[in-house]
Amino acid sequence: MNYIELNISVPSAEIAEILTAELSELPFDSFTTEKGILKAYIPQDSLVDCKAEADALLAQYGITEFRYVQIESQNWNALWESNFEPVDVDGRVLIRAPFHAPSPTAEFEIVIMPKMSFGTGHHATTKMMVELILDMDLQGKRGLDMGSGTGVLAIAACHRGAEAVDAVDIDDFAFENCAENIATNGVSDRVTPLLGDSRLLEGRRYDFILANINRNILLADMDNYLKTLNPNGDILFSGFLDEDVAMMTTAATSRGLTLTETRHTNGWAALRFTRKE
Repeated sequence: MNYIELNISVPSAEIAEILTAELSELPFDSFTTEKGILKAYIPQDSLVDCKAEADALLAQYGITEFRYVQIESQNWNALWESNFEPVDVDGRVLIRAPFHAPSPTAEFEIVIMPKMSFGTGHHATTKMMVELILDMDLQGKRGLDMGSGTGVLAIAACHRGAEAVDAVDIDDFAFENCAENIATNGVSDRVTPLLGDSRLLEGRRYDFILANINRNILLADMDNYLKTLNPNGDILFSGFLDEDVAMMTTAATSRGLTLTETRHTNGWAALRFTRKE
């Protein structure tokens, strides 16, 4: 599969974050920002149906300098190797690629070859989710990583003691990449990659749920998630902006969840809720 790289000249980091959130509502699935350029990636076949909408979105924010560049699939790894730097999470976890040097001081490392999948730790939402996971005791618990991407959150949960995690993603490249990454990190016996959407969850039960997707999908699928959450279970949400916190909180608390922790980074938010029963 070939990908298209949309290069956008952004006037500020704030606009870059807003555009990332807006474009993630379309089939753009990976983002990087460097030297005032936001790079958004989308499968070439998916661009046909949303290019006019993407162009209109950029015009809405006064963006006039942008271009689409085709990236052949065989060049994707080289692109990531040139841009991907290790991510330190609170001095406790190092998220790195196989070609980076190991850390002698981290509590544990997560080795990720991102390829075409979201979840390298660079985005604020992924990093906040890992921070929340670090504060949880998951010993012997069963969990769900919804919209798993690279599998980074499922792997982090295993390091915190999770007995088993289902890693669900609708993208076939993410499914394959997750399988590779869990093998690299030695947790293939505890993480099960699943290809599909929330319909796969029927009949399953979890002690915790990790859902870093986007606001609209989280709201649309929240009932499906909660049908699977055990009493006293935790559910972590991210993938949305600070301005969406009130909406997300209202939706969750109206369904009987209690807000137990909130994090904010660069205009993005992550929320932890508990089903207290």
